[in-house]
Amino acid sequence: MASTIKDIAKLTGLGLATISSYINGGNVREGNREKIEAAIKDLNFEVNEVARGLKTNKTKTIGVVIPELNNNFCTEIITAMEDILRNHGYATIVCDCRTNKELEKNAVDFLYRKRVDGIINMPVNSDGSHLSSFYKAKKPIVMIDRKINGIDCDYVLVDNLTAVKNAIQKLIDNGHTRIGMIGGPEDIFTAQERMLGYKLALMEAGIVPEERLFEHGDYTINGGVRCLESLVKSNKDMTAVFVANYEMTMGALIGMNELGVKIPEELSVIGFDNAEFARACKPRLTIVTQPLEEIGKKVAELILKRIEENECGNERDYQILKLQTKILEGNSIRKL
Repeated sequence: MASTIKDIAKLTGLGLATISSYINGGNVREGNREKIEAAIKDLNFEVNEVARGLKTNKTKTIGVVIPELNNNFCTEIITAMEDILRNHGYATIVCDCRTNKELEKNAVDFLYRKRVDGIINMPVNSDGSHLSSFYKAKKPIVMIDRKINGIDCDYVLVDNLTAVKNAIQKLIDNGHTRIGMIGGPEDIFTAQERMLGYKLALMEAGIVPEERLFEHGDYTINGGVRCLESLVKSNKDMTAVFVANYEMTMGALIGMNELGVKIPEELSVIGFDNAEFARACKPRLTIVTQPLEEIGKKVAELILKRIEENECGNERDYQILKLQTKILEGNSIRKL
């Protein structure tokens, strides 16, 4: 015989009204929530999520749209935020748009039809038009990594400009003046910030940035190979290179291996992200590391906060959080 809320009441000692409120999506005290959840599990009580969603206009799901599911940056952030969301009773629907603007728009529209309670997006489209349905419906939107001018929502970013300035300054401090950079697509906010950091670091050191020393990649391994080979073949005087994301860092190292370029004897390198990969390289790679777990936690906390404010009808005070990076020292920089 199936369990009922009376069985939950008997097991928890809570009133039927409290249990019914929770089951139908209402807010209850944290201690009571834990008791009810434990009883539901012990009694194998089945909550009719469809009926609950129709009654409360909440599905307890959050949509996530990212450029590439096989991207280390994306997967680590998703892991961190899912832990928090799950603990608050929320499931996620993750969509990989393969860095395609049309697929991104299709994914967002799909999630809107699924009536998710909010959306988390690392945008490919730089004008934000793909989010118009959520924006008009005033559903919570949290952006990761990339800012879009004109879209009022919460953003969790890293201080990309300072991150790259610090990396380039480290190369300058070691005597390098002919420093190449493999950056991202020109229309991506993150790539623009990183390129600006590169140029500012050089100019503040009295070095004129030269267009021949930087390449715009596409945040892929193959893009890193292509850009590295182009820089090396065109710039015989280049002594160091900075690579602006993890996948292109891998590609750049592949390119150096294929060209027979020795690190750091012939070319010093600073890469981006993935401490495990940096440790596996020989020599150990110096990299910029982003606080991926913290990014995931902040994203989850913000989307939960906005959902709660929606329920209460509170005005939103949007936040732009900028987190700091670190430089993880390796042995890939030669002192000139």
